[in-house]
Amino acid sequence: MIQAKPFAVFSADSSANSLSELSLRLLEEQQGSWQQLAGGYASLDLVRLREVRCEGYVAYLQFNPGRIVSTGANVDEQSLRERPCFLCVQNLPPPQKGVLYRGEFLVLCNPAPIFPQHFTISSVQHLPQALEPFVPLFLDLARDLSPKLAVFYNGPRCGASAPDHMHFQASPFGLIPVERDALEEARRVFRKKLGSVALSTMKEYGRTTLIIESPDKESLADLFIALVGQLRKVKGSAEEPMMNVLCSYGRSGWRIILFPRRKHRPDVYFKAGEERVLISPAAVDLGGLIITPLKRDFERVGSRMIEEIFREVSLLTEELEKAVDAL
Repeated sequence: MIQAKPFAVFSADSSANSLSELSLRLLEEQQGSWQQLAGGYASLDLVRLREVRCEGYVAYLQFNPGRIVSTGANVDEQSLRERPCFLCVQNLPPPQKGVLYRGEFLVLCNPAPIFPQHFTISSVQHLPQALEPFVPLFLDLARDLSPKLAVFYNGPRCGASAPDHMHFQASPFGLIPVERDALEEARRVFRKKLGSVALSTMKEYGRTTLIIESPDKESLADLFIALVGQLRKVKGSAEEPMMNVLCSYGRSGWRIILFPRRKHRPDVYFKAGEERVLISPAAVDLGGLIITPLKRDFERVGSRMIEEIFREVSLLTEELEKAVDAL
């Protein structure tokens, strides 16, 4: 079944084309051959953007009606059992194709895009969403997609609309505001260096944020996995700690941006009637681009509500510091 889907194949020794080039060629081909995808990208012409100045940072609201399915997705166990997995190869739409990545994942065009180029990178096996077993591959993806694209991960209880199927997403580097903000040294606070790995936090950023950088893949992977273990201890849970993670690769190596979480959705998401605000924060939203599928939310949400949502869903700063200090 997998063999019927590849548009192209990328392996560890691929040299003719970069993964980003193959992915962008895939998108061009699929927009011409897959009507649903073409419609999704046509809807981007109707997307609106509004800047909101918060305390210490700027956030952007994106009015994107096409994201209603993802933002409003029911991800409880019963709902997941009762629907076919839309990321399993056998359930993909017949016109959909992908780039087979290292024999383990398919790079697919996202039919409900947030960005001018938006990809879902899903496992060819039906495995639950869990980052730790795939940290080295996550770093490989960031390098292989660079410099045009970056990769991000939503935890199973932090915005993943398919928590039962392991996947990443990719978007053009720099379109998520935190990717730009993290480049500004004045906005960062250095915390510690462990071997080749440097850890910093963002200053007055409104949500708990950790930046982890290194030119050495193995050291970075080991430290990140150790950090996940410490976060698990802090929360006293055997489950993967709640988190959203962005990763990019540049001249100085890898940069991971971690948003540790304590809550999936804010209280306002569950209110009734006109009081409900349909914002379900994931990596893109915590990164400063907040997706609002409803026009009324796009028009009424202001700085105070954004600040409160970020505080409500983010891990307490002291809990992150406890985990970092234990490394």
